Amino acid sequence: MKRMKKTFLCLIAACGMLPLSVFGQYVPSADNLEARREFEGFRFGIFLHWGIYSEFAQGEWYLNSGKLKQEEYQKVASCFYPIHFHAKEWVRAFKDSGAKYVTFTSRHHDGFSMWRTKESTYNIVDATPFRRDVLDELAKACQEEGIRFHLYYSLLDWMREDYPLGSTGHDTGRRLRPNYDSYFLFMKNQLRELLCNYQGVDGLWFDGYWDHSSDATPFDWRIKELYDYIHTLKPRCLIGNNHHIAPIEGEDFQMFERDLPGQNTSGFSPNQTVSQLPLEMCQTMNGNWGYHVADDGYKSARDLITLLVRAASKGSNLLLNIGPQPNGELPSAALERLKEMGVWMRENGESVYGTTRGEEYPWGVTTRKGQTLYLHVLEKTDAVTIPLAKKPRSASASFQYDRRNHILTIPNVEQYDIIKVELLD
Repeated sequence: MKRMKKTFLCLIAACGMLPLSVFGQYVPSADNLEARREFEGFRFGIFLHWGIYSEFAQGEWYLNSGKLKQEEYQKVASCFYPIHFHAKEWVRAFKDSGAKYVTFTSRHHDGFSMWRTKESTYNIVDATPFRRDVLDELAKACQEEGIRFHLYYSLLDWMREDYPLGSTGHDTGRRLRPNYDSYFLFMKNQLRELLCNYQGVDGLWFDGYWDHSSDATPFDWRIKELYDYIHTLKPRCLIGNNHHIAPIEGEDFQMFERDLPGQNTSGFSPNQTVSQLPLEMCQTMNGNWGYHVADDGYKSARDLITLLVRAASKGSNLLLNIGPQPNGELPSAALERLKEMGVWMRENGESVYGTTRGEEYPWGVTTRKGQTLYLHVLEKTDAVTIPLAKKPRSASASFQYDRRNHILTIPNVEQYDIIKVELLD
Protein backbone atom coordinates (compact mmCIF):
# COMPACT_ATOMS: atom_id res chain seq x y z
CA MET A 1 0.00 0.00 0.00
CA LYS A 2 2.83 2.41 0.85
CA ARG A 3 4.50 1.80 -2.53
CA MET A 4 1.18 2.37 -4.34
CA LYS A 5 0.68 5.64 -2.48
CA LYS A 6 4.20 6.79 -3.27
CA THR A 7 3.85 5.89 -6.94
CA PHE A 8 0.52 7.75 -7.08
CA LEU A 9 2.12 10.88 -5.67
CA CYS A 10 4.94 10.62 -8.19
CA LEU A 11 2.44 10.32 -11.03
CA ILE A 12 0.61 13.41 -9.76
CA ALA A 13 3.93 15.27 -9.72
CA ALA A 14 4.73 14.05 -13.23
CA CYS A 15 1.50 15.61 -14.48
CA GLY A 16 2.78 19.01 -13.44
CA MET A 17 0.67 19.46 -10.29
CA LEU A 18 3.70 20.35 -8.17
CA PRO A 19 5.36 23.31 -9.94
CA LEU A 20 8.96 23.97 -8.94
CA SER A 21 9.90 26.97 -11.04
CA VAL A 22 9.12 30.66 -11.11
CA PHE A 23 9.25 32.44 -14.47
CA GLY A 24 11.02 29.41 -15.92
CA GLN A 25 13.92 29.52 -13.46
CA TYR A 26 14.76 26.72 -11.06
CA VAL A 27 13.83 27.53 -7.47
CA PRO A 28 15.06 24.86 -5.04
CA SER A 29 12.46 23.69 -2.56
CA ALA A 30 12.98 24.07 1.20
CA ASP A 31 13.57 20.30 1.38
CA ASN A 32 16.16 20.54 -1.38
CA LEU A 33 18.04 23.34 0.40
CA GLU A 34 18.02 21.29 3.58
CA ALA A 35 19.34 18.26 1.64
CA ARG A 36 22.13 20.45 0.24
CA ARG A 37 23.15 21.58 3.74
CA GLU A 38 23.15 17.99 4.94
CA PHE A 39 25.16 16.86 1.90
CA GLU A 40 27.79 19.55 2.49
CA GLY A 41 28.39 18.21 5.97
CA PHE A 42 28.88 14.58 4.93
CA ARG A 43 32.40 15.10 3.52
CA PHE A 44 32.86 11.36 2.81
CA GLY A 45 30.94 9.03 0.52
CA ILE A 46 31.46 5.71 -1.27
CA PHE A 47 31.15 5.35 -5.06
CA LEU A 48 30.31 1.88 -6.44
CA HIS A 49 30.96 0.94 -10.07
CA TRP A 50 29.39 -2.49 -10.48
CA GLY A 51 27.69 -4.15 -13.42
CA ILE A 52 28.07 -7.06 -15.82
CA TYR A 53 31.32 -5.48 -17.04
CA SER A 54 32.90 -6.77 -13.80
CA GLU A 55 32.65 -10.27 -15.31
CA PHE A 56 35.35 -9.31 -17.82
CA ALA A 57 37.49 -7.84 -14.99
CA GLN A 58 38.77 -5.16 -17.39
CA GLY A 59 37.08 -2.05 -16.04
CA GLU A 60 33.71 -0.46 -16.72
CA TRP A 61 34.59 0.77 -20.26
CA TYR A 62 35.48 -2.66 -21.67
CA LEU A 63 32.60 -2.78 -24.15
CA ASN A 64 34.04 0.35 -25.77
CA SER A 65 37.78 -0.09 -25.19
CA GLY A 66 37.74 -3.79 -26.08
CA LYS A 67 35.74 -3.07 -29.26
CA LEU A 68 33.30 -5.83 -28.36
CA LYS A 69 30.17 -6.58 -30.32
CA GLN A 70 26.79 -6.00 -28.78
CA GLU A 71 25.44 -9.52 -29.16
CA GLU A 72 28.58 -11.08 -27.61
CA TYR A 73 28.82 -8.63 -24.74
CA GLN A 74 25.19 -9.17 -23.74
CA LYS A 75 25.80 -12.90 -23.31
CA VAL A 76 27.83 -12.29 -20.16
CA ALA A 77 24.60 -11.35 -18.36
CA SER A 78 23.56 -15.00 -18.49
CA CYS A 79 26.49 -15.95 -16.24
CA PHE A 80 26.40 -12.98 -13.85
CA TYR A 81 25.72 -14.61 -10.50
CA PRO A 82 27.30 -12.63 -7.61
CA ILE A 83 26.77 -15.33 -5.01
CA HIS A 84 28.73 -13.45 -2.31
CA PHE A 85 26.80 -10.20 -2.59
CA HIS A 86 25.36 -9.18 0.78
CA ALA A 87 24.05 -5.62 0.81
CA LYS A 88 24.02 -5.37 4.60
CA GLU A 89 27.67 -6.40 4.85
CA TRP A 90 28.67 -3.86 2.21
CA VAL A 91 26.79 -1.01 3.86
CA ARG A 92 28.05 -1.93 7.33
CA ALA A 93 31.64 -1.72 6.02
CA PHE A 94 30.89 1.69 4.49
CA LYS A 95 29.36 2.96 7.72
CA ASP A 96 32.28 1.67 9.77
CA SER A 97 34.66 3.55 7.45
CA GLY A 98 32.97 6.81 8.38
CA ALA A 99 31.20 7.32 5.04
CA LYS A 100 27.85 9.09 5.20
CA TYR A 101 26.44 8.26 1.76
CA VAL A 102 26.71 5.80 -1.11
CA THR A 103 26.45 6.49 -4.86
CA PHE A 104 25.65 3.32 -6.82
CA THR A 105 25.82 2.84 -10.61
CA SER A 106 22.23 2.07 -11.53
CA ARG A 107 23.04 2.05 -15.27
CA HIS A 108 26.44 2.61 -16.87
CA HIS A 109 27.31 3.32 -20.51
CA ASP A 110 26.80 -0.35 -21.46
CA GLY A 111 23.07 0.20 -20.87
CA PHE A 112 22.66 -2.64 -18.37
CA SER A 113 20.22 -1.75 -15.57
CA MET A 114 21.06 -2.95 -12.06
CA TRP A 115 17.40 -2.98 -11.02
CA ARG A 116 14.19 -4.53 -12.33
CA THR A 117 13.13 -1.96 -14.87
CA LYS A 118 10.00 -2.29 -16.99
CA GLU A 119 11.70 -0.36 -19.78
CA SER A 120 14.02 -3.19 -20.86
CA THR A 121 14.67 -6.87 -20.10
CA TYR A 122 18.37 -6.03 -20.20
CA ASN A 123 18.51 -5.84 -16.41
CA ILE A 124 19.84 -7.81 -13.46
CA VAL A 125 16.52 -9.48 -12.63
CA ASP A 126 15.35 -10.47 -16.11
CA ALA A 127 18.68 -11.14 -17.87
CA THR A 128 20.76 -12.92 -15.21
CA PRO A 129 20.38 -16.15 -13.23
CA PHE A 130 20.86 -14.09 -10.05
CA ARG A 131 17.37 -12.59 -10.46
CA ARG A 132 17.73 -10.28 -7.47
CA ASP A 133 17.22 -6.52 -7.45
CA VAL A 134 20.55 -5.47 -5.93
CA LEU A 135 19.62 -1.79 -6.09
CA ASP A 136 16.59 -2.43 -3.91
CA GLU A 137 18.66 -4.43 -1.43
CA LEU A 138 21.28 -1.68 -1.21
CA ALA A 139 18.63 1.02 -0.80
CA LYS A 140 17.06 -0.85 2.10
CA ALA A 141 20.40 -1.63 3.75
CA CYS A 142 21.37 2.05 3.56
CA GLN A 143 18.10 3.08 5.17
CA GLU A 144 18.61 0.60 7.98
CA GLU A 145 22.11 1.93 8.68
CA GLY A 146 21.24 5.62 8.28
CA ILE A 147 23.40 5.99 5.15
CA ARG A 148 22.12 8.27 2.39
CA PHE A 149 21.62 6.61 -1.01
CA HIS A 150 22.42 8.28 -4.35
CA LEU A 151 22.37 6.82 -7.86
CA TYR A 152 24.70 7.18 -10.82
CA TYR A 153 22.85 7.18 -14.15
CA SER A 154 24.43 7.30 -17.61
CA LEU A 155 22.95 9.69 -20.16
CA LEU A 156 24.64 7.82 -23.01
CA ASP A 157 24.08 4.23 -24.11
CA TRP A 158 26.37 2.00 -26.19
CA MET A 159 23.61 -0.54 -26.81
CA ARG A 160 20.32 1.17 -27.65
CA GLU A 161 19.59 1.87 -31.30
CA ASP A 162 17.69 5.07 -30.57
CA TYR A 163 20.57 6.78 -28.73
CA PRO A 164 22.14 9.34 -31.12
CA LEU A 165 25.75 8.23 -31.63
CA GLY A 166 28.31 10.43 -29.90
CA SER A 167 32.08 10.20 -29.59
CA THR A 168 32.09 6.74 -27.96
CA GLY A 169 30.55 3.31 -28.56
CA HIS A 170 31.26 3.19 -32.29
CA ASP A 171 32.26 -0.48 -32.48
CA THR A 172 29.42 -2.34 -30.77
CA GLY A 173 27.84 -3.35 -34.07
CA ARG A 174 24.38 -2.14 -33.16
CA ARG A 175 22.01 -0.92 -35.84
CA LEU A 176 21.70 2.83 -35.49
CA ARG A 177 18.22 4.34 -35.59
CA PRO A 178 18.76 7.60 -33.68
CA ASN A 179 15.60 8.99 -32.16
CA TYR A 180 16.24 11.19 -29.17
CA ASP A 181 12.54 11.65 -28.45
CA SER A 182 12.28 7.90 -27.94
CA TYR A 183 15.50 7.71 -25.92
CA PHE A 184 14.56 10.72 -23.78
CA LEU A 185 11.22 9.09 -22.90
CA PHE A 186 13.07 5.89 -22.00
CA MET A 187 15.32 7.82 -19.60
CA LYS A 188 12.40 9.68 -18.02
CA ASN A 189 10.53 6.44 -17.44
CA GLN A 190 13.56 4.80 -15.87
CA LEU A 191 14.24 7.78 -13.63
CA ARG A 192 10.61 7.77 -12.53
CA GLU A 193 11.04 4.12 -11.54
CA LEU A 194 14.15 4.89 -9.54
CA LEU A 195 12.65 7.85 -7.71
CA CYS A 196 9.17 6.45 -7.15
CA ASN A 197 9.71 2.72 -6.62
CA TYR A 198 12.76 2.81 -4.36
CA GLN A 199 12.87 4.42 -0.94
CA GLY A 200 15.55 6.86 0.09
CA VAL A 201 17.00 7.90 -3.29
CA ASP A 202 18.28 11.36 -2.39
CA GLY A 203 20.59 12.15 -5.28
CA LEU A 204 21.22 11.54 -8.99
CA TRP A 205 24.76 11.56 -10.42
CA PHE A 206 24.64 11.95 -14.20
CA ASP A 207 27.46 11.03 -16.56
CA GLY A 208 27.97 10.98 -20.32
CA TYR A 209 26.98 14.56 -21.18
CA TRP A 210 30.48 14.96 -22.65
CA ASP A 211 29.72 12.29 -25.31
CA HIS A 212 28.36 15.01 -27.60
CA SER A 213 30.72 17.82 -26.62
CA SER A 214 32.53 17.61 -29.99
CA ASP A 215 29.42 17.65 -32.19
CA ALA A 216 29.59 20.16 -35.02
CA THR A 217 26.04 21.20 -34.18
CA PRO A 218 25.50 21.53 -30.42
CA PHE A 219 23.47 18.57 -29.19
CA ASP A 220 20.28 19.35 -27.27
CA TRP A 221 20.10 16.96 -24.33
CA ARG A 222 16.90 18.75 -23.18
CA ILE A 223 18.63 18.84 -19.85
CA LYS A 224 16.47 21.54 -18.26
CA GLU A 225 13.36 19.54 -19.12
CA LEU A 226 14.95 16.46 -17.54
CA TYR A 227 15.97 18.32 -14.39
CA ASP A 228 12.53 19.92 -14.02
CA TYR A 229 10.94 16.50 -14.38
CA ILE A 230 13.14 15.06 -11.64
CA HIS A 231 12.56 17.93 -9.25
CA THR A 232 8.85 17.69 -9.86
CA LEU A 233 8.90 14.00 -9.02
CA LYS A 234 11.08 14.55 -5.97
CA PRO A 235 11.98 18.15 -5.10
CA ARG A 236 14.47 17.01 -2.43
CA CYS A 237 16.54 14.99 -4.91
CA LEU A 238 20.00 16.46 -5.46
CA ILE A 239 21.16 16.58 -9.08
CA GLY A 240 24.79 16.64 -10.19
CA ASN A 241 26.31 16.12 -13.63
CA ASN A 242 29.83 15.01 -14.52
CA HIS A 243 29.98 17.26 -17.58
CA HIS A 244 33.26 19.03 -16.67
CA ILE A 245 31.77 22.49 -17.26
CA ALA A 246 30.15 25.16 -15.11
CA PRO A 247 26.94 24.04 -13.36
CA ILE A 248 23.78 24.07 -15.47
CA GLU A 249 20.59 25.56 -14.07
CA GLY A 250 18.76 22.92 -12.08
CA GLU A 251 21.86 21.27 -10.62
CA ASP A 252 22.17 21.11 -6.86
CA PHE A 253 25.84 20.22 -6.43
CA GLN A 254 28.99 20.46 -8.51
CA MET A 255 31.35 17.56 -9.07
CA PHE A 256 35.00 17.27 -10.06
CA GLU A 257 36.40 14.06 -11.55
CA ARG A 258 39.75 12.93 -10.11
CA ASP A 259 40.55 16.48 -8.99
CA LEU A 260 40.12 18.79 -6.05
CA PRO A 261 37.92 21.80 -6.90
CA GLY A 262 39.89 24.38 -8.83
CA GLN A 263 42.55 21.93 -9.99
CA ASN A 264 42.97 20.20 -13.35
CA THR A 265 45.64 17.57 -12.87
CA SER A 266 43.43 14.99 -14.62
CA GLY A 267 42.91 17.16 -17.70
CA PHE A 268 39.12 16.71 -17.58
CA SER A 269 38.26 20.23 -16.47
CA PRO A 270 40.53 22.84 -18.07
CA ASN A 271 37.98 25.66 -17.71
CA GLN A 272 35.75 24.40 -14.90
CA THR A 273 35.22 27.17 -12.38
CA VAL A 274 34.23 26.48 -8.78
CA SER A 275 30.65 27.48 -7.97
CA GLN A 276 28.88 28.27 -4.69
CA LEU A 277 26.97 24.98 -4.84
CA PRO A 278 27.91 22.07 -2.57
CA LEU A 279 31.05 20.44 -3.96
CA GLU A 280 32.15 16.86 -4.48
CA MET A 281 35.30 15.31 -5.92
CA CYS A 282 35.38 11.65 -6.97
CA GLN A 283 38.49 9.50 -7.02
CA THR A 284 39.40 5.83 -7.35
CA MET A 285 41.14 3.74 -4.69
CA ASN A 286 43.36 2.21 -7.38
CA GLY A 287 43.39 3.22 -11.05
CA ASN A 288 40.04 1.98 -12.38
CA TRP A 289 36.41 2.64 -11.55
CA GLY A 290 35.11 -0.83 -12.39
CA TYR A 291 36.83 -4.02 -11.22
CA HIS A 292 40.09 -4.68 -13.08
CA VAL A 293 41.90 -7.90 -12.21
CA ALA A 294 45.39 -6.53 -12.94
CA ASP A 295 44.97 -3.22 -11.11
CA ASP A 296 46.54 -3.67 -7.69
CA GLY A 297 47.89 -0.11 -7.48
CA TYR A 298 45.83 0.86 -4.45
CA LYS A 299 46.54 4.13 -2.71
CA SER A 300 47.49 3.75 0.93
CA ALA A 301 44.97 4.50 3.66
CA ARG A 302 47.15 7.42 4.72
CA ASP A 303 47.07 8.87 1.19
CA LEU A 304 43.29 8.47 1.07
CA ILE A 305 42.87 10.18 4.45
CA THR A 306 45.13 13.01 3.24
CA LEU A 307 42.96 13.36 0.13
CA LEU A 308 39.83 13.45 2.29
CA VAL A 309 41.31 16.20 4.47
CA ARG A 310 42.44 18.23 1.44
CA ALA A 311 38.96 17.90 -0.06
CA ALA A 312 37.33 19.09 3.17
CA SER A 313 39.69 22.06 3.23
CA LYS A 314 38.40 22.96 -0.25
CA GLY A 315 34.83 22.75 1.05
CA SER A 316 34.30 19.51 -0.86
CA ASN A 317 33.13 15.98 -0.18
CA LEU A 318 35.28 13.03 -1.24
CA LEU A 319 33.38 10.32 -3.15
CA LEU A 320 35.78 7.38 -2.96
CA ASN A 321 35.27 4.62 -5.53
CA ILE A 322 35.30 0.85 -5.13
CA GLY A 323 34.88 -1.63 -8.01
CA PRO A 324 33.18 -4.74 -6.53
CA GLN A 325 34.19 -8.15 -7.87
CA PRO A 326 31.90 -10.19 -10.15
CA ASN A 327 31.21 -12.65 -7.32
CA GLY A 328 29.70 -9.87 -5.21
CA GLU A 329 32.63 -9.37 -2.85
CA LEU A 330 34.36 -6.07 -2.21
CA PRO A 331 38.12 -6.38 -2.93
CA SER A 332 40.07 -7.19 0.23
CA ALA A 333 42.46 -4.28 -0.45
CA ALA A 334 39.50 -1.89 -0.47
CA LEU A 335 38.10 -3.32 2.76
CA GLU A 336 41.48 -2.98 4.48
CA ARG A 337 41.64 0.70 3.56
CA LEU A 338 38.06 1.32 4.62
CA LYS A 339 38.83 -0.21 8.00
CA GLU A 340 41.90 2.01 8.50
CA MET A 341 39.98 5.10 7.44
CA GLY A 342 37.23 4.20 9.90
CA VAL A 343 39.69 4.06 12.80
CA TRP A 344 41.00 7.51 11.87
CA MET A 345 37.51 8.97 11.37
CA ARG A 346 36.27 7.76 14.76
CA GLU A 347 39.15 9.61 16.39
CA ASN A 348 39.37 12.67 14.14
CA GLY A 349 36.03 12.95 12.34
CA GLU A 350 35.11 16.21 14.07
CA SER A 351 37.87 17.92 12.04
CA VAL A 352 36.16 16.83 8.81
CA TYR A 353 32.39 16.37 9.24
CA GLY A 354 30.36 19.55 8.99
CA THR A 355 33.42 21.74 8.45
CA THR A 356 33.65 24.71 6.12
CA ARG A 357 36.33 25.68 3.66
CA GLY A 358 39.80 26.38 5.05
CA GLU A 359 43.17 27.47 3.73
CA GLU A 360 46.23 25.76 2.28
CA TYR A 361 49.75 26.26 3.66
CA PRO A 362 53.18 24.72 2.97
CA TRP A 363 52.74 22.47 6.02
CA GLY A 364 49.15 21.38 5.28
CA VAL A 365 45.59 22.66 5.36
CA THR A 366 42.93 23.94 7.73
CA THR A 367 39.27 23.17 8.19
CA ARG A 368 36.84 25.15 10.31
CA LYS A 369 33.67 24.64 12.30
CA GLY A 370 32.31 27.83 13.83
CA GLN A 371 35.03 29.27 16.06
CA THR A 372 37.08 26.09 15.99
CA LEU A 373 40.00 25.87 13.59
CA TYR A 374 41.64 22.53 12.80
CA LEU A 375 45.24 22.55 11.57
CA HIS A 376 46.06 19.39 9.60
CA VAL A 377 49.84 18.96 9.40
CA LEU A 378 50.33 16.99 6.19
CA GLU A 379 53.98 17.80 5.43
CA LYS A 380 57.06 17.44 7.60
CA THR A 381 57.90 20.67 9.38
CA ASP A 382 59.54 21.82 12.61
CA ALA A 383 56.83 24.35 13.36
CA VAL A 384 53.42 25.41 12.10
CA THR A 385 52.85 29.10 11.48
CA ILE A 386 49.52 30.65 10.57
CA PRO A 387 48.27 34.26 10.43
CA LEU A 388 45.55 35.04 13.00
CA ALA A 389 43.99 38.43 13.65
CA LYS A 390 43.78 37.75 17.40
CA LYS A 391 45.45 35.52 19.93
CA PRO A 392 43.35 32.33 20.13
CA ARG A 393 41.37 31.43 23.22
CA SER A 394 43.14 28.06 23.45
CA ALA A 395 44.85 25.33 21.46
CA SER A 396 45.45 21.59 21.84
CA ALA A 397 49.23 22.18 21.67
CA SER A 398 51.57 24.76 23.17
CA PHE A 399 51.81 27.89 21.02
CA GLN A 400 53.32 31.33 20.71
CA TYR A 401 51.50 34.38 19.39
CA ASP A 402 53.21 37.38 17.80
CA ARG A 403 50.81 40.25 18.51
CA ARG A 404 52.68 42.69 16.30
CA ASN A 405 52.61 40.50 13.17
CA HIS A 406 49.51 38.51 14.12
CA ILE A 407 51.25 35.16 13.65
CA LEU A 408 50.47 31.97 15.56
CA THR A 409 53.39 29.55 15.87
CA ILE A 410 53.12 25.97 17.13
CA PRO A 411 56.56 24.33 17.53
CA ASN A 412 57.52 20.67 17.74
CA VAL A 413 54.78 19.24 15.55
CA GLU A 414 54.77 15.85 13.88
CA GLN A 415 53.56 14.99 10.41
CA TYR A 416 49.85 14.13 10.45
CA ASP A 417 49.22 15.93 13.73
CA ILE A 418 45.85 17.66 14.04
CA ILE A 419 45.89 20.79 16.19
CA LYS A 420 42.62 22.19 17.45
CA VAL A 421 42.53 25.96 17.90
CA GLU A 422 39.66 27.79 19.62
CA LEU A 423 39.26 31.29 18.25
CA LEU A 424 37.85 34.35 19.98
CA ASP A 425 34.50 35.68 18.77
